[in-house]
Amino acid sequence: MPEAPPLHPEDRVLDDAVRAIRFATELEPRLALVLGSGLSDLAESVSGATVVDTTDLPGYPRSTVEGHRGRLVFGWLEACPVVVVQGRLHAYEGHSERAVTLPVRLARRLGATHVLLTNAAGGIRPDFEPGTLMWITDHIDWVHRRPVIEGSTVWARPDRSPWDLAWQRRVAERLAALGITTQEGTYLWTLGPSFETPAEIRLFGRLGADAVGMSTVPEAVAAREAGLRVLGLSTITNAAAGITGAPLNHEEVLETGRRVRSRLEQVIRVIAGDLAGP
Repeated sequence: MPEAPPLHPEDRVLDDAVRAIRFATELEPRLALVLGSGLSDLAESVSGATVVDTTDLPGYPRSTVEGHRGRLVFGWLEACPVVVVQGRLHAYEGHSERAVTLPVRLARRLGATHVLLTNAAGGIRPDFEPGTLMWITDHIDWVHRRPVIEGSTVWARPDRSPWDLAWQRRVAERLAALGITTQEGTYLWTLGPSFETPAEIRLFGRLGADAVGMSTVPEAVAAREAGLRVLGLSTITNAAAGITGAPLNHEEVLETGRRVRSRLEQVIRVIAGDLAGP
């Protein structure tokens, strides 16, 4: 029988992280939540929380972006065991694809079966006003970096959509019954960290993109390859470049995230409640 290939050094971080986390908590999350810019405070809703600073995990990459705190919060939401990732990692910070996708692969190692990836995005569709919640039903990879499957040199398959549309539509129906309106659309991933030009936004709109952002796609692909069911939810925090003529800034992104926190908390509670139970 051939020997298994040696682990990539960045994959060894997973084993070290699991060991360190198990000294702090034995909780096995069912749902992993990755919080985007301006959404970090949603972790305060977790009950019975155990907080693990990622600086205490050997080799865990550091997030350098404002609004991403660098913590893992373990606890309960609506009787569902969860882990909340406060501190998304972005490729534009210089992280590799393995590093960017480490949080979702770690969540899988810890027991998670489902993941909700949230982000702040620029709206390309003219009717997407700031505060709109958009389910990601498809994506465009403008960066063209494929995550590598853990423990191998094989690239994740681009022909398999990571987005769980059946799960998403079930949640959307429950939210509609509560009076919470959501939209659906295609998310386009750019490298960043600079915002896009108006010409790029016009091109992206013609390609079929409804929103644009700098994260989420590599995590979604890696999570699906790891066996997780995946939801993606964009908060439209601003109109993309050239749509209104107004200049873009990161503070607007953070402020809109804070403004929609209560609505997003309701969404997350519905999702967690849907997964609670045996």
